[in-house]
Amino acid sequence: MKETVQKILFDYILNADRVQASELLENYAMKFSYYNALKDILEPALLEIGNKWQKENLALAHGYIAGKIAEDFLQKAMISPDFQSTNTIKGNVVIGNIQDDYHALGRKMLGTFLQASGWKVYDLGNDVLPADFVSKAIETDAKIIGASAMMYSTALNIQKLRKEIDDRGLKNKIILAVGGAIFNLRPELVKKLGGDITSFNAIDADIVFTEALLKLKKGEKL
Repeated sequence: MKETVQKILFDYILNADRVQASELLENYAMKFSYYNALKDILEPALLEIGNKWQKENLALAHGYIAGKIAEDFLQKAMISPDFQSTNTIKGNVVIGNIQDDYHALGRKMLGTFLQASGWKVYDLGNDVLPADFVSKAIETDAKIIGASAMMYSTALNIQKLRKEIDDRGLKNKIILAVGGAIFNLRPELVKKLGGDITSFNAIDADIVFTEALLKLKKGEKL
C-alpha cells in the first residue's frame, strides 16, 4: 500500500495538483499518524523528486509544488501529538543549507524529526555561509552542524565549511553532518567533501546523530 500511495503522491506533484496531494497525505495521516505519513509517503516522494531532479532536470515548478505541499503538511504535523517534543534535550544541533543552496525541503524535514526526537534545533535557513554555521554552533554549544546540499555544484561549498571548522581549532570537537540528494546518489562525497557523518533520510538522523555524539564524548573516531 505504501508504494502505491507514494506513486500517487509523486504523480500529483508532477501534475502540480497541490490540493489532491495535501488531501492524500492528510487521509494517510488520519489512518496511520502524521509520523508515518511523513516517513512512509512524503519523504520517499521528495527523495524521488530530488533524484529525478539530478538525473532528468525537472522543471522548477515541480520543486515549487513539492515545497508547498511539504510545508503545508509539516505545519500540521508539528502541532500533532506525534511531534510533541520530549522534555529531555539530547543535544543542540545547527542546521542549514550550505552557501548558494536553496533546496529547503530536506532540511525542514530533518529539523522536524530531530525536534520530535528531543534535539534542540537551530535552523539557519538557506544559503548559509561557513562562518555563520560555526559561529552559531559556538554560540549555542552545538556539537553537530548539519549542512544540506541538493546539487553537486553547491555541495562543493561544504569543503569551505570543513575548512572553517578546522581553522577555528574545532576538528574532533564539532561533528559535520552532511545530507541531501547528491549524497544519496554519490555517498563517496561525504568524506571527499569533508563530512564526518550522513543520514540518507531524515527519519534515521536521530540515531546517526546520537551515535556520533556518543563517540565524540568518548573520544572515539567517527
